Amino acid sequence: MAVFKFEALDAAGKVSKGTVEGETIRLARSRLRDMQLTPLKVDALDEAIEASANSRFFEKKNFSSAELCLVTRQISTLLTAGLTVDQVLNAIVEQAEDEYTKEVMQGIRAEVMAGSTLSRALAKYPKIFPDIYRAIIFAGEESGELAKVTLRLAEYTESRNVLKQKVTMAFIYPALVTIVALLVVSGLLIYVVPQVVSTFEQSHQTLPMLTRALIALSDLLRVTWPYLLAVIVISIFAIRRALANQKTRFKWHEQLLKLPLLGGLVRGLNTARLASTLAILVGSGVPIISAMKAAAKIISNLPMRLAVDEAIDMVRDGTPLSRALKKGKLFPPILIHLISSAEATGRLDQMLESAAAQQTREMENRIGLLTALLEPVLILVMGAIVLAIVLAILLPIIEMNQLIK
Repeated sequence: MAVFKFEALDAAGKVSKGTVEGETIRLARSRLRDMQLTPLKVDALDEAIEASANSRFFEKKNFSSAELCLVTRQISTLLTAGLTVDQVLNAIVEQAEDEYTKEVMQGIRAEVMAGSTLSRALAKYPKIFPDIYRAIIFAGEESGELAKVTLRLAEYTESRNVLKQKVTMAFIYPALVTIVALLVVSGLLIYVVPQVVSTFEQSHQTLPMLTRALIALSDLLRVTWPYLLAVIVISIFAIRRALANQKTRFKWHEQLLKLPLLGGLVRGLNTARLASTLAILVGSGVPIISAMKAAAKIISNLPMRLAVDEAIDMVRDGTPLSRALKKGKLFPPILIHLISSAEATGRLDQMLESAAAQQTREMENRIGLLTALLEPVLILVMGAIVLAIVLAILLPIIEMNQLIK
């Protein structure tokens, strides 16, 4: 039975909105009339979701990481409590506060009620539920352990969201300090400095070298700031266009891996993603080749993704996973050793979870070290610039006071 989104007038003449089930639009309209409602607009829910997502430029077409974590945790909790999939989806629809989330879950529920499995219903929304998400749900359905698998999936999505937040928060402060520093210094040079130093120019005294340099820089910025802004904007677009090219982005990602601190951070982040994804997929019963294909898609660094793709071909030919990943020389030795031990003991999923936890801890340490270095460096640079501006203004004043004495 399909689900339709409607707008209708009630007996008091007020507009009522909601959803109604029916085999066809005609039957849905008939059911609305039975409910003493006059239908104004009735659309299939899938079409209504697409229309609402495209109705405004800024309308979202996806779940945020937090929303996906919440929905996954709700599915896991309700399934563990013994509810059927239909009951779980119905409960989530009733509890959903966001209209878009409610519409999506209603669409999934309609597919399930029509006889589709949960994984196939989720496939109707590939932008919201990625391949790895659906693969894990499918594995749970095939094994009959859907509640157990969704519990691991909920933990997986939450851990990924926490990791993403930590990386983002680590760079927000340095980015804000840098932007504020550039704005403050630009404002001083363009607006404040000219008004202050104009009195020195009228005195016809020989100004110190630092003051003359500051005046020259201020004059240059006042004249050229629109052009500099245009150059910055054009450069951003040019860089983005260049990185859209696969070969250019591949070379850039190669250089990122070679950077002292940032390279280790990129390597650790992608290694943690690979290990945690493989752990939950293998632990859910997904074949190793399929698990590696799904895990490769979430690796953001192209050389590391290529290394996984090459490892897939080697594993398909019978090479152990540890040797296949070792050949690329891009993944940390600890990951290779843990996988090698797991292959000998048959505890691959547990060892991969250990590797993911170890890489996450190491990455957090790197983030802490990087931010610990960036913060004082930015403060010192900002202080040095402000000190130079203050000295450039004070030196002529000091010289004038000495002449008066």
